[in-house]
Amino acid sequence: MKKSINEKSKRVEELIKKINNSKTLMIVSIKNLPSRQFQDIKKSLRKEVLIKVDKKNIFLRVIKGLKKESALPLEKYAQENCAFAISNIEGFKLAGLFIKNRIPVFAKSGQIAQEDIEVKEGQTDLVPGPAISELGSFGIQISVENGKIFIKAPKVVVKKGEVITEGVASLLQKLNIQPFKVGIEPLVIYDVEKEKIYDNIEIDSEKTLNNLKMLILKAVSFSQRIGYYCKDNIGYFLNRAYREAKILETKLMKN
Repeated sequence: MKKSINEKSKRVEELIKKINNSKTLMIVSIKNLPSRQFQDIKKSLRKEVLIKVDKKNIFLRVIKGLKKESALPLEKYAQENCAFAISNIEGFKLAGLFIKNRIPVFAKSGQIAQEDIEVKEGQTDLVPGPAISELGSFGIQISVENGKIFIKAPKVVVKKGEVITEGVASLLQKLNIQPFKVGIEPLVIYDVEKEKIYDNIEIDSEKTLNNLKMLILKAVSFSQRIGYYCKDNIGYFLNRAYREAKILETKLMKN
């Protein structure tokens, strides 16, 4: 018993030391993440982040052991199926790494579709047989080419928000369609240096990029209206000046 207590105390002290020597502590969820995928992600990111899995009471002792009032709200995030991610990388950049390293997985019966799930047009590895009637039951148009089933037109088999049935899950697996992604999910960031907590973490690089492009287009359009010259709109003003010069030249020639 005494040995067990000493081992736990040692784990707590080691974690406290590692956190105090780092920039970021993140509590992450590993719920529903298969062990194999977890180990693969952990291995791929081992140079950037230390991921520690332990019991809830160990994490709570670590949070208290930091002896920082600013860290105490982290206690509510330290639940079962969680882990500590300790790194010298800025918190939101670290969250982006976790999201980038999500792994595609097959759908399971009972899951809710996060987006429309579509069977795309093209060649499959399925041979003619029972698969023909199975595909037909979902309204998928097919033909047989080179001894394999060819899907003639794309077909949405599950719409966003619908429950995935056992039949759909089986079909998607046969077609090697993996519509879901699993990974280490960031729950909360603790900036060790600034002693600040950031929750409600949403990292969507594609959405952010699209929003940025839209803002740039609006800014360029506005600069054109007010006559403000810059490298991003100079081509527009040169073309307009050229067109106006040609119009003026035509008028002068007529006179």
